[in-house]
Amino acid sequence: MFRRRIPHGWYRRIRDFFWPRSGWRRSSTYVAHRIGRLPGTPYSIAAGFACGAAVSFTPLIGLHFALAALLALLVRGNLLASALGTAVGNPWTFPGIWLATYRLGSMVAGQPAEALTPEGLTLMLIVEQPGQVFLPMMVGGTLAGIVAWFLFFFPVRAGVSAYRARSLMRRTKKARHRKLELEA
Repeated sequence: MFRRRIPHGWYRRIRDFFWPRSGWRRSSTYVAHRIGRLPGTPYSIAAGFACGAAVSFTPLIGLHFALAALLALLVRGNLLASALGTAVGNPWTFPGIWLATYRLGSMVAGQPAEALTPEGLTLMLIVEQPGQVFLPMMVGGTLAGIVAWFLFFFPVRAGVSAYRARSLMRRTKKARHRKLELEA
């Protein structure tokens, strides 16, 4: 029913996935509207989003949604906002996040942050010697996640509050306008 008459080819679909046809600005505006319209207080939405963003810095990729939801429950955050917050960690940001968390964790542990090459990084290395890669990433990810929580919490809370205030003003103005029309 809602399909295109002439479906796009595989090249167009891949291109639209990496570069939205409507643009990144419109896509990010849509996400901002969705976050502003979530049910709950500005605190709960901001806390949930910050929990999702913070968990994105850990190397526990398959558990991000569950950990974000658990953390959001602990701080009384919005569960849906925590799921949206995990989008901070995505295929474009993960390489930088992993490198930063590995270096931070190595620095905290007092280990030299060796330059890991993709050829040298194998699953067997991580399983047999977790202290070399996984533990520094976990320590660095936890520290970076704590910082990220605060970096996301305050702007999101302020943004949701401002969004709701503008929405209330628009509704009030529209109601006054209707009242004046009915009286005239």
